[in-house]
Amino acid sequence: MSEKLHIRDVDVRGRRVLTRVDFNVPLTETGAVGDDTRIRMALPTIRHLVSSGGRVVLMSHLGRPKGKVVDAMRLAPAAARLSELLGRNAAVAADCIGPEAESAANALGDGDIVLLENLRFHDAETKNDEAFSRSLARLGDLYVNDAFGTAHRAHASTVGVTAFFEQRAMGFLMEREISGLSRATERPEHPYVAILGGAKVSDKIGVVENLLSKVDVFLIGGAMAYTFLKAQGKDVGDSLVEPDKTDVALRLLDAARSAGKAFLLPEDVLAADAAAAGARTKVAASEAIGAGWRGVDIGPATAGRFAAEVGRARTIVWNGPLGIFEIPEFASGTNAVAVAVAEATRAGAASIVGGGDTAAAISKAGLADAMTHVSTGGGASLEFLEGKVLPGIAALSDARPSR
Repeated sequence: MSEKLHIRDVDVRGRRVLTRVDFNVPLTETGAVGDDTRIRMALPTIRHLVSSGGRVVLMSHLGRPKGKVVDAMRLAPAAARLSELLGRNAAVAADCIGPEAESAANALGDGDIVLLENLRFHDAETKNDEAFSRSLARLGDLYVNDAFGTAHRAHASTVGVTAFFEQRAMGFLMEREISGLSRATERPEHPYVAILGGAKVSDKIGVVENLLSKVDVFLIGGAMAYTFLKAQGKDVGDSLVEPDKTDVALRLLDAARSAGKAFLLPEDVLAADAAAAGARTKVAASEAIGAGWRGVDIGPATAGRFAAEVGRARTIVWNGPLGIFEIPEFASGTNAVAVAVAEATRAGAASIVGGGDTAAAISKAGLADAMTHVSTGGGASLEFLEGKVLPGIAALSDARPSR
């Protein structure tokens, strides 16, 4: 995946550069950008295109408008924040295709920027519709994808449109993501520890199977741990379980055992009588949580054991929080392991954190800057770690000599 054409190797001066970015940002009640992280991550690519004389046509989705125009999901707030960060105006087109979009793209001068309206106002975007892809292609002379978070989706703006361009390059964020995540899949240093959490075993089957030949120790937390414990006949009380995945859980446990890999489940948990702030809590042995109680975080003994394993690691990959971290009372286990990962990183280990909830948990703990790589893509990073080919990357041109 890394042997793809990069914008460094393309002459963009005087050319309309149709650039897929990920400005799917949260908006406040007043319509302002609530978290501009994704916009900031796109700045290196946008600045490079501007300084190189490109005529920058940005496209993104925001939310799930399901093919309809939703005023609360317009991209004007993202354009306003981008303008502030760049110190130059980023205009907004009235639509992402059609005469007005084409007029806006054709009116650009060297170094100018226009952001197209929300791609998902058209359901043809997610359907990878050929006519819609062709309409998008009319807006550019070459194509750039810098939206790693959508690279696992074969949509019109990530795959369909590429059929109409000879040059299809990656941006700096895409390069950074591929390089960072590849440290977890290509020749990692040992000991290698994988921390897997989140809600569902089904979401992590491919990750476990792909990493089984590489990882030395698996540390399992989050709600998915209770499916493993239930499969072993443990009393997990009212904890979240995927009852139809207990056979899969046993298969993964057997596979790890056969491969000689440590597969550590929680020995104790923080249990609550409700998954809500202010609930009654207790620390319980993981095999005896009891009726009326549900696991909401790993317990202190487990956090200590996990931290010790992390402290010995030279490579750490983390995908999925270890508890309901959004509720402060249930975040202690996730935070303790995050501190251990940060300390290991300072001691020279490589730490790769998957996007989505994991990135949010690390950020909430104030430790995002202490990690080697924090991905911007939740589903995309998960599929990358599974060893899947991401269609948005596969559609880019192969690398070639500069100009």
